[in-house]
Amino acid sequence: MKLTTVVCSAILIAFGVLAAVYALSGFDLLLFFCAGNLIVYRALLSLAGVAALWLLFWLIAFRPLKFLS
Repeated sequence: MKLTTVVCSAILIAFGVLAAVYALSGFDLLLFFCAGNLIVYRALLSLAGVAALWLLFWLIAFRPLKFLS
């Protein structure tokens, strides 16, 4: 379960970097990596959504920040 969380975090960080490149330059690096294939592009975007939902579940279920205060 810890490995899944680390992988999902890495996916979201990578998508965040790709989104920052797109926001700052206007060049869609993810679409470039997908070679212009919109089906693969949308599949990778849905992967980011699943990773975000997994991390939301993990934060609610295991409450890793409970003992910070």
